[in-house]
Amino acid sequence: MNSVRTRIAPSPTGQDLHIGNAYTALINYIVAKKNSGQFILRIEDTDRARLVEGSESSILASLKWLGIVHDEGPFRQSERLPIYQKHAEELVAKGDAYYCYCTQERLEQMRKDQEENHMPPMYDGLCKKIKGKRVEKHVIRLHVPDTGITVFTDLIRGEIRFENALIDDQVILKSDGFPTYHLGVVVDDHLMKISHIIRGEEWISSTPKHILLYDFFGWEKPVFAHMPLLRNPDKSKLSKRKNPVWVSDYKAQGFLPEAICNYLATMAWAYPDGRDIFSIEEMIKVFDLSQIKTTAPVFDVEKLRWINGKYLQEFHIHTFYGSKYPEEKIKQIWPLVADRMKTLAEFESLAGFFFERPVKTPVTPEIRKALELCDWNHQAMEKAIRSIPGKAKDVFMELRVAVTGKTVGPPLLESLEILGKEETLSRLS
Repeated sequence: MNSVRTRIAPSPTGQDLHIGNAYTALINYIVAKKNSGQFILRIEDTDRARLVEGSESSILASLKWLGIVHDEGPFRQSERLPIYQKHAEELVAKGDAYYCYCTQERLEQMRKDQEENHMPPMYDGLCKKIKGKRVEKHVIRLHVPDTGITVFTDLIRGEIRFENALIDDQVILKSDGFPTYHLGVVVDDHLMKISHIIRGEEWISSTPKHILLYDFFGWEKPVFAHMPLLRNPDKSKLSKRKNPVWVSDYKAQGFLPEAICNYLATMAWAYPDGRDIFSIEEMIKVFDLSQIKTTAPVFDVEKLRWINGKYLQEFHIHTFYGSKYPEEKIKQIWPLVADRMKTLAEFESLAGFFFERPVKTPVTPEIRKALELCDWNHQAMEKAIRSIPGKAKDVFMELRVAVTGKTVGPPLLESLEILGKEETLSRLS
């Protein structure tokens, strides 16, 4: 293969793009761009029973929002069925696959018997003995050699070996004419000239089947690299029961795409100089796939919040809220709240009082009178308020609650400057 070509191949069977798939997509994108190659998007939509309406469009939107933009695609496997059927029949003709006519009832009984006898759950090879094509409904199974070892080298993990006797005769073409993952992925990766298969470690056990398919077809094999899976802080597999898992969830919470990509990049790889904050462009210059760590990385939402907060300090808030609030007002407010925020969603909580009056709260008349008589800048306001009898901190708190409806928030007097004298006094009347 003369050029580097990587791919991401999500299945539209969930609400949106899984954050783990975003992590894998990012690495594939980085490897392609570092090597002046192409990044391909393929939609693996052959599991028709699990398709979720709208999932594909959500996946495409999330990848675009993250800035992980494909060079080719999206290709859809459901539109390529004759290609898979042709290749499956080719394998049958060569003796590297065979027709299987077993009923679902027989397969279930076979698995039950294997379980009772503490045997590995594998197809028993009954239909290997049946020669020729039959009329009855059938699937096509891979004909795995009974002896020998299948070996491949993983760029991240080194040499990995599997005994063929422990590899199942996997179904590669279903009775409805749709391919299973194994046939579809190998045929597509070859025809699309994918040079690097970068995917999650859960696919390691499937790779020997793919190696056999490459060998049976006589095709050049790509580079394999299996990424460690993201984990929850308790080391369990990342799941929606413990954390949000869809990219759209994090977008709704007010995370920035640049911050998410930055954090995902640190999951199993470290920037050479040890920094935490870097752009995709900076990563492209120094990234090395062989430096990926195999230890399962912990997806810590608090660390993501910290990184997002760093990005927010440089973020032009008016570009996000400009359509909802007056742009000039946003520009004034932003310096007061930027270093207090970790997500955009927190802006409403911190600065909502600028745009919506709080519930009326009684205030000492002296506070209103002092502000009414002073110049409208925070130095003059502070002097006037401190002249009021009583503890200054109690006076400031009373003023804050009356004007903002909260006991904490951005700097009070600077906020009153922005709010304006007329509006402030109106809230204190």
